Amino acid sequence: VRVATGGGTGESVPMLLRIPAFGDPFGNDRLLGFGDIALPGLLVSYLRRHDLMSRRSLKAGYFAPALVGYFIGLCVTIAALCIMKMGQPALLYLVPGTLGTTLVIASLRKEIELLWEGIPARDQAGITGGYEDSDD
Repeated sequence: VRVATGGGTGESVPMLLRIPAFGDPFGNDRLLGFGDIALPGLLVSYLRRHDLMSRRSLKAGYFAPALVGYFIGLCVTIAALCIMKMGQPALLYLVPGTLGTTLVIASLRKEIELLWEGIPARDQAGITGGYEDSDD
C-alpha cells in the first residue's frame, strides 16, 4: 500500500480510500485506489457533457447507463473480493461496466464516431448541439 499512499514523496493527496469491512472479525479495511475513481469518472463526466451538448435527457443519454454500469462494476468488485478473499483490481470490473455499456449503446445507436470525435448527436428535431444542421 506504500505506492498507493504516495510512498516517500511526502504527498498528502489522498490516493487511497479505506472502506471499513463490515463483519470482518480482524477489522480490516477494503482499499479503493484513486485511479479506480478518477479514470471511470473522467469517462462518466465526458458522457454527461456529451449528453448536455446533444440535449439528451438522463433517460435518453449515456450518462445514466454509465453511472449504473460503474455501480454494478463496483458491486462485482466487492463480490469478487469477498469470494476470492484477496485484493482485486477494481478497473478489471469497472471498465466493462462503464466503457462496455457505453460502447454497446453507442454501437446500437451508430454513434461511436460521434462519441470519439466529441460531436453532439443529432436529436429528433434535426438540431445538433444547439446549431441548425445545414445538411437537410
